[in-house]
Amino acid sequence: MKDNNLNTIGLDIGTSRLVAARKDGEEYRCDTQLNAFVNLPFSKLTENVLTKEQIPYTAADGMLSVFGNAAAQFAELLNVEVRRPMTRGVLNPSEPDSLAQIRAIAASMLGEEGKRRKVCFSVPAPPAGGEDNVTYHEATIRQMLDGLGCETQSINEGMAVVYAELLDSNYTGVGVSCGGGLCNVALAYMSVPVLSFSTSKGGDFIDASAATVTGELANRIRIAKETSFHFNGHYGEKIQQVLSVYYDELIHSIIQGLKEAFQGSRNVPRIPRPIPLVLSGGSAMPAGFAARFGKLLETSSLPVKFSEVRIAADPLTSTARGALVAALAG
Repeated sequence: MKDNNLNTIGLDIGTSRLVAARKDGEEYRCDTQLNAFVNLPFSKLTENVLTKEQIPYTAADGMLSVFGNAAAQFAELLNVEVRRPMTRGVLNPSEPDSLAQIRAIAASMLGEEGKRRKVCFSVPAPPAGGEDNVTYHEATIRQMLDGLGCETQSINEGMAVVYAELLDSNYTGVGVSCGGGLCNVALAYMSVPVLSFSTSKGGDFIDASAATVTGELANRIRIAKETSFHFNGHYGEKIQQVLSVYYDELIHSIIQGLKEAFQGSRNVPRIPRPIPLVLSGGSAMPAGFAARFGKLLETSSLPVKFSEVRIAADPLTSTARGALVAALAG
């Protein structure tokens, strides 16, 4: 085991989760934390209990902020929504504590300060009209990681999926990251980025839309989506039926984005053989998602043929593992 490998980290900074990936020998080690927090009124007693239970938190301005995975538990107990440091793939402009909370979550995952740590972090492709937001987001995250003593580089989120999942095709194919805020898509040919884009309909779109229709909290919709929803064609519960409607809308938006990207780019190579398309991210995890995506893709008339449509080996960690591949490659 090489210690410097453990200090080289792929970091997926997503709207829904942060994922840190390291290489331990030939194995990947991944740590996942919810990108969220819940504020509690400050009291010394509560602070002592949080410390005793090893629940991560920050304290400032008369509040205790529980962050990461524990935030969801407290939100459920208090019947409130978690607060989100990011929205639509970038820092949340309406959340004044966004950067401080992401810094706290990232610091808890990156390990001991003082050691040389090389971090490659994910950056979304800009949605239409959102270029300035992504530029600011990337620069701010880089400054934050620099402040934590990290040597940094960034990688497009869709390309990270290509690096994680498409070694067998010499990194030729389409990587799709179905995240919370955005869905990121990248086409690569022999590891060379050809095109990339994002769509604004991600997991949060599904959660918020389904919550409006059903009257449930978005956080509870997210939990139902991630734990019990599947594509089977028979929906006895309203939440399941509503989720299927908005999932179809998410898939259609990705396919439409692919159409527009191919039509608008003069740099797409003539690929002589069918290529794979791999789906990753938390929103790609329901059983049957790849089959549903493939069925809708068949009717799309895209100028490229696909050899397969499949789910990533581990959808939640794919972007972080791809970022680690880039970091280790230098």
